[in-house]
Amino acid sequence: MKFYELGEIIDRIELDYPGGYALEWDNPGLLCGSRKKQVKKLLIALDATDEAVDLASKEGCDLILTHHPMIFSAIKSVNDESFIGRRLIKLIKNDISLYVMHTNFDVAPEGMGMIVAKQLGLKELCPMEVTGEKEGRPIGVGFFARLDSPLSAEELSRRIKESFGIGQVIYYDAHRPIESIAVCPGSGRGMLNFARELSADAFITGDMGHHDGIDAVAQGISLIDAGHFGLEHVFVPYMEGLIKAWFEGIEVLTFEADDRRFV
Repeated sequence: MKFYELGEIIDRIELDYPGGYALEWDNPGLLCGSRKKQVKKLLIALDATDEAVDLASKEGCDLILTHHPMIFSAIKSVNDESFIGRRLIKLIKNDISLYVMHTNFDVAPEGMGMIVAKQLGLKELCPMEVTGEKEGRPIGVGFFARLDSPLSAEELSRRIKESFGIGQVIYYDAHRPIESIAVCPGSGRGMLNFARELSADAFITGDMGHHDGIDAVAQGISLIDAGHFGLEHVFVPYMEGLIKAWFEGIEVLTFEADDRRFV
């Protein structure tokens, strides 16, 4: 089993997913630990939940790599009276570092949008919201694409459900053929205007409410809510493949858990 310095792992990740791609409000990067930490085993998860931290502790992991930051805003105290404090204490006690790649992963050309698009069999993409450029080409959040053939809202919802293994997909039907889609994996609240400006027939995202659905339909856009976890869980197997390819001999564990339940 081979050891790698955490700083070496971070530098390789940030070649493709630089922290500078992250949106202003975000908090990716090394949230706990030292760049000098020796890493032989890591856990990849969407979130550093209690279950993920417990698993990393039990399995003797040196690093947890997640998509969502456990810390977004300033922390005034670290104690066992808050769920974040308890997790941080456990990470520090067990000498486990925590590294996060969030909107920098979303924005990167070979990031979340590309992975989701490939899983849906789509090729020609442009960002929903442009946040910058790379080599003269726009990069940003989400993507816009055209389908090979028109689908109904129900047919597209079933395709998404099957492609991503989702327990439930909620859709609001504008009752028009869907030839183009705007997709924002994770939470798309506040992104409907971008879908409208792109003249998308459907908007696929998560964390949307009833009134968001009504508003979308009123604008002639079918809204498909696949949940926050629904599309973004592809981060885990994708990063597992990259880490194993980049760092020969490193041991990688994965943790995928959707806390939602359906009846």
